Amino acid sequence: MVDKLICQNKKAWHDYFITETYEAGISLTGSEVKSLREGRVNLSDGYVKVKRDEAYLYNVHISPYSKARKEDQDPRRIRKLLLHKREIRKISSKMDERGMTVIPLNLYFSKGKAKVEIGLAKGKKKYDKREAIKRKTMERELARGLKYKKFKK
Repeated sequence: MVDKLICQNKKAWHDYFITETYEAGISLTGSEVKSLREGRVNLSDGYVKVKRDEAYLYNVHISPYSKARKEDQDPRRIRKLLLHKREIRKISSKMDERGMTVIPLNLYFSKGKAKVEIGLAKGKKKYDKREAIKRKTMERELARGLKYKKFKK
């Protein structure tokens, strides 16, 4: 249940085949939560690593909150993800397969708690990306044609 969507990683759907998604809590400081409420976050370079049965979120930029102390805030610090052990083990075993990675897809508030949707992904090749763009263009033109016919009558 998504109360308020903060940020989406739209680039992920273009660059990767997403096979599975998981919802994870995220360990944040108070000023980071306030910064999230302002929508000052960037997921585009983020990724997840598993170390010693714990999942961590790397390279997600949460801008410093303007009214907080400046020396406490590192925008790209490593943040712990809150998942069940069995989910972490399942993700870790799938990451060991060749070419699989875990990336953040969405960041949102659910019942007042910050959650991140992570996806198990496999990178697309250049020709796959071109094919997706062609398909999207064809669907857009088809929808535009149907819309035009509807108004022409």
